[in-house]
Amino acid sequence: MAKATKVTAVTELAEHFRTSSAAVLTEYRGLSVAQLKELRRALGPTVTFTVVKNTLTKIAAKDAGVTGLDDLLAGPSAIAFVKGDAVDAAKSIRGFAKENAALVVKGGFMDGKVLSAADVQKIADLESREVLLSKLAGAMKAKQSQAAALFAAPLAKTARALGALQTKLESDPSAQAAAPAPVAEEAPAAPAADEAVEAAVEEVAPTETDAAEAAVEETTEG
Repeated sequence: MAKATKVTAVTELAEHFRTSSAAVLTEYRGLSVAQLKELRRALGPTVTFTVVKNTLTKIAAKDAGVTGLDDLLAGPSAIAFVKGDAVDAAKSIRGFAKENAALVVKGGFMDGKVLSAADVQKIADLESREVLLSKLAGAMKAKQSQAAALFAAPLAKTARALGALQTKLESDPSAQAAAPAPVAEEAPAAPAADEAVEAAVEEVAPTETDAAEAAVEETTEG
């Protein structure tokens, strides 16, 4: 590869790292050109799936301030750079991998942290941001200011933090059953639902005390 071409490749990869909410590293050995096209279609317009050279990618990651990926950059590598919902992207990659065993998830990078393959699986198990926000909106009329902050939060910082809310709701069946539908704004939420949602919002809504970061840490390490 000519030097000018290498410089261009490194520049483009570094920009992808800087502007993506998450990145999923995969091994694609054995996938045909047709299968790669199918995967790109499945991932949609908010994900850029590109085959990369490991050496150039290490340089690009360093230029972008991304560290800890060197061990994952071994063998044939391709990266899904996510600029939309990381949960949706992880679900799409997992679904494709189930049908095409040649695609192997090696790990990823999100919120300044390196992800293992198991971490990517956990993200894929979460409900999408839209579903969780819908649940939050339906049970949360007493916490409107914090809800507004959470709705405006960057995707990268809420994908796993919202998982904490999901866990809280699922751990209390009475809260789930009592939570009002999103459209029933005038109906008061049952106390159990209010308490579960308020407790979850205390953890995941972006505040000056960085409660959202704490929820992200808890979900990642769990």
